[in-house]
Amino acid sequence: MMKKIYILSLVAVALLGITSCSDDFLEVQPTEFLSESQIAEAAEKNPDVVAGSVSGIYTLMFETGTGGVGGHDDFGQKGYDIFSDFLSSDMALSISTYGWYRRTTEFTTTTDFTNNVNYMPWRYYYRLIRSANSVINALGGNDVVPELEENKYLMGQAKAIRGYCYFYLTQFYTTDYEPTAEILPIYTDPQQENQPKSTTADVFALIEKDLTDAIDLLDNFQRTAKNEVNKYVAEGLLAYAYGVMGGDKLAQAKALTNDIITNGGFDLMTEDEVVYTGDPSIGGFRDVNTSGWMWGVDITLDNGLDLVSWWGQMDLFTYSYQWAGDRKAIDEGLFNQIPEDDVRKGQFYPDASSGYYLLPYNKFYTAARTVGGQRNVETDYVYMRVAEMYLLNAEVSAKSGDETTAKARLKDLMSLRVPDVTYIDALSGQALLDEIYLQTRIELWGEGKSYLAMKRNKATTVRGANHLSHVGEQIPYNDDRLTFEIPQSEIQNNPYIDSGNK
Repeated sequence: MMKKIYILSLVAVALLGITSCSDDFLEVQPTEFLSESQIAEAAEKNPDVVAGSVSGIYTLMFETGTGGVGGHDDFGQKGYDIFSDFLSSDMALSISTYGWYRRTTEFTTTTDFTNNVNYMPWRYYYRLIRSANSVINALGGNDVVPELEENKYLMGQAKAIRGYCYFYLTQFYTTDYEPTAEILPIYTDPQQENQPKSTTADVFALIEKDLTDAIDLLDNFQRTAKNEVNKYVAEGLLAYAYGVMGGDKLAQAKALTNDIITNGGFDLMTEDEVVYTGDPSIGGFRDVNTSGWMWGVDITLDNGLDLVSWWGQMDLFTYSYQWAGDRKAIDEGLFNQIPEDDVRKGQFYPDASSGYYLLPYNKFYTAARTVGGQRNVETDYVYMRVAEMYLLNAEVSAKSGDETTAKARLKDLMSLRVPDVTYIDALSGQALLDEIYLQTRIELWGEGKSYLAMKRNKATTVRGANHLSHVGEQIPYNDDRLTFEIPQSEIQNNPYIDSGNK
C-alpha cells in the first residue's frame, strides 16, 4: 500500500479495507469532473468547463454512496442531517425493524473508531474538499481572483463549498470550540500529501477566509438554480461559523444574518407551507421554489433516487423505512413543549396508541399523501432556509446584549406560528435565550440543525419516553458520544494521525 497518499487517494485506499480491491476504488473524483489540467487549460477560454466541475460538486451533495459505504443511510448531506438529529436526541428512533441508525442512537458507533459510520462523513466532506481544491487550483489557486467574471463566480462557489465542508467537519468531529486543540488535517491543494491535525483556530481561520472570499466573489452573482451557493448562502454559512466562535464574532454573525433577512429576497414559510392544512398541493417541504428556502436541490426522476434517500428514510408517504418500520419521531419531551395553539403541533401524529405516534406526517409529505406511495423520488431537498437566519439573528443578538433585536426577530417568526406573541416581551437574559433555542429546535426539527444549535448553546438534552435507549438520560452537548471518531482508515493511512482522535 503506498505511503504517499493524497487526500482523496487516501479515501480510495481506505475502501480497500472495507471490500475487495477494484479499479473503481482508485477513482479520486466523480465522473462529472474533468482532470485538473483539463480544467486549467480551458478555464480562461471556456468557463463552461469549470462550471461542469462545480456542478459535479453539487451532485455529490445528494448522490448515494458518497460516504464510501453504500448503505441505505449513505446519501450525502441529508443523510448526515439525520445522523445529527439523532445525536441531538431531538429525533427519536421510536420503532426499529430494520436496524438503520439503531447503533448510532445507542451511541455504540460514535465510540468505536473502527465502525464505518465514523468513516462516512469524513469521506464525504473530504471528497468534496478535494473536488473544490481542484477547481480552485485550476482557476489559479487560493490567492487568485480570476479575471473572467464567470470564473470569479465559480471560484466563489468552490471556496464556499470548502468552507461549508470544514465547518461541518468541526461540528461532527470535535466536542467543543477549543482554539488551541488539534482537531483536523487541512488540505487546500489537491496535490498535498497527508497532513497532521491543525488547531481549531487554524481550521476556523480557513473557514472564515474561504467564506469571506466567497461572499466577495459572489457579489452580483445571479444563480440559475437554488442548488448553487450564492452570496446569501455563503453569508449564512459564515454566520453559523461565527455563532460557534462567539465573542466579538457574534456582532458579525448578526450583521450577516441581518443582510440575508433584509436583502436576500426570501420569505418566511407560512402556516400552510409548514403544516398540512387540507390542500396537498401546498407545503410538505418538497419544493425548492418555496420562497423560504435559501439553498436546496431540485430532485428529478433523472437523479435516480428511491429508497436510499432522505425521503426513503423520513417520509411516511414514500416507499420508505419510515413507512415500513424504522420510525423516526420527534422526541416526546420536545413535542410536549409545543403549545396547543402553535400550528407546528399539527406537524406530528398525535395518537399515542398508533405506530405512527409523533411521526412528522404533516410536515414532510408528497402531494399524493398516499402512505408508502412515492417509489421514485422527485421531491426536493432543502439545505438551508431563511427561518434559520431569523432564529440565528435572534440568538446572536441576545448573546451580544441586544435583546430588542432578538425579541423582534423571534416575533417575526412566531407571529406565523402562534396567535399571540406578546409573551416574548417579558423574556430577558437566560429565559430569552432558552426560548430562542427551544423555537429553533421546534421550527427546524428534522432538518439537521438541532445538533448545531445544541453545540452553539452548550445545551443538555433529556431523552423522552419514545426513544428506544437512554430514556430519561441527561446528555450534555460535549458528551464524547455525540461526536464521530476519526475513522480507522485515516489512522491507518495517515502517519500523522493516531488513535487519540478526539
